[in-house]
Amino acid sequence: MERRIQKLLIANRGEIAVRIIRAAHDSGIPTVAIYSDGDRNAMHAQMADEAHSLVGLTASESYLSIEKIIRIAQKTGANAIHPGYGFLAENAEFARAVIAAGIIWVGPSPEAIEVLGDKISARQIAEKVGAPLAPGTKEPVKSAAEVTDFVSQYGLPVAIKAAFGGGGRGIKVAREGDNVEELFESATREAIQAFGRGECFVEKYLDRPRHVETQCLADEYGNVVVISTRDCSVQRRHQKLVEEAPAPFISEKQSAELYEASKRILREAGYTGAGTCEFLIGADGTISFLEVNTRLQVEHPVSEEVTGIDLVREQLRIAEGGKIEYSDPEVKGHSIEFRINGEDPGRDFLPTPGKIQSIQQPSGPGVRFDTGVKSGDQVSGNFDSMLAKLIVTGESREQALERSRRALEEIQVHGIPTVIPFHRLLVNEPTFTAEGADFGVYTRWVETEWNNEIEPWSGIAETEELETLKTISVEVDGQLVSVSVPTRMLGEGANFGKPPRRKQSHQQTSHSGIKGNVVFAPMQSNVVKIAVNEGDHVNEGDLLLVLEAMKMEQPVTAHRSGKITGLSVEPGTTLSAGTKILQIED
Repeated sequence: MERRIQKLLIANRGEIAVRIIRAAHDSGIPTVAIYSDGDRNAMHAQMADEAHSLVGLTASESYLSIEKIIRIAQKTGANAIHPGYGFLAENAEFARAVIAAGIIWVGPSPEAIEVLGDKISARQIAEKVGAPLAPGTKEPVKSAAEVTDFVSQYGLPVAIKAAFGGGGRGIKVAREGDNVEELFESATREAIQAFGRGECFVEKYLDRPRHVETQCLADEYGNVVVISTRDCSVQRRHQKLVEEAPAPFISEKQSAELYEASKRILREAGYTGAGTCEFLIGADGTISFLEVNTRLQVEHPVSEEVTGIDLVREQLRIAEGGKIEYSDPEVKGHSIEFRINGEDPGRDFLPTPGKIQSIQQPSGPGVRFDTGVKSGDQVSGNFDSMLAKLIVTGESREQALERSRRALEEIQVHGIPTVIPFHRLLVNEPTFTAEGADFGVYTRWVETEWNNEIEPWSGIAETEELETLKTISVEVDGQLVSVSVPTRMLGEGANFGKPPRRKQSHQQTSHSGIKGNVVFAPMQSNVVKIAVNEGDHVNEGDLLLVLEAMKMEQPVTAHRSGKITGLSVEPGTTLSAGTKILQIED
């Protein structure tokens, strides 16, 4: 049944919001952006035909507020909502609320989101249709003891994974029996924070696995196509850094199995729209179904580049009742995506919020640059660390790598550390390029085998205090209008007419968050767990606390043995980079 999208609200932020706005404008569809307090001047808010405030700073106050988003859609006359990825994109409750409000939902049905977004039921579907699977629990585990029982039966390593959500959040890999409890608790915390639910299941973790996935499209008439395969094995903390299409160095037989298993899974679930089936391929060639992401993926551009299919426009067309009238497209050339994250690779990819002083974009043949930030933007610690995506395409993988080397030299970001130095090394790394050698990259290669000789970032991260606003009523042409303006413009306080104060986080205080006996906050972050008490004796390597920044947990361990003194934080405390946390005394 054909339905026309008259106006599209994008329930997201950053580069994916910009990407959707562009696709909508290409289709002649007006757009509505929503923004948090910190995103008031963000690119997506400026590019949309209209932008509306969510009145909130954190994700829970803004982009995760179903009520606020629906209200803005109704207020603006938007008759369709695209959720992007992350936030509410895989939330069945949100999808139902959108549909119940009479608004077109650009995505799969709530029922498909539930059955495939829940990794337990997704595994059950995979089993039913004969997709390849590693051993795993059929129901969520209720305690660390149940994880230990699974380990005793199947051995180590095992993956403890959030049953809901994706994007590498809420997954922990236990390689030693004595850290099962801590990892179970951490996975549960991350799952609750990211997805609102903490259920986790356990499965056998394949040895040195590659992460390979299929980009799929499905319509409401039962047609399912696979656009391309992708390799996403270059990761840290189980979150992707580099993706490429098609997945290199897999056999025709393996590719055929991935294609067929993906189609069977999505047909069984009654899926519609864009979705991704993810698999692991072990060192021995064993394929195991991992999960389905019931949304558009961050790495979708590489599939677009090798097929010429605009996946976002296809999402919009399918949501309007459009039919897929083509088979699996022919893949031509090779495309590689490099995520540009605000992290310091010289400090184990530590997230580092701050102000982007300047950004120089690369260009030239085969280069695409998707971003949601610009020079002068403040990168918040409240959201994901990704700033942009560099997508480089060539006639072959070799040419794509050649162009990547050039493009990565051209791109410049000043003001905060980024992962660009890592990417520049990667495209010359024989294990990744596989020139005259085997492709040796797997999901934990960065953390276990790659020789990280990148120097910690030595700059100064500048942050700005968010301006406070006051809503006042003004009369325009006889009509009363509410306007929000910075309080400094109203002469309230001593800073009348002056911009907000800037803070400088001197990262050189301690790149490791340690100076002598003192442990400092290594970045702007929130305390999510305290593992010690005042007066406790700790040994080198013991867990002290867990910090969270840019939606990633960062454990802080003892750099020496001694007694805990001066413990000055508690769970929920927000820390600036360089804040003193505690001391470890003899």
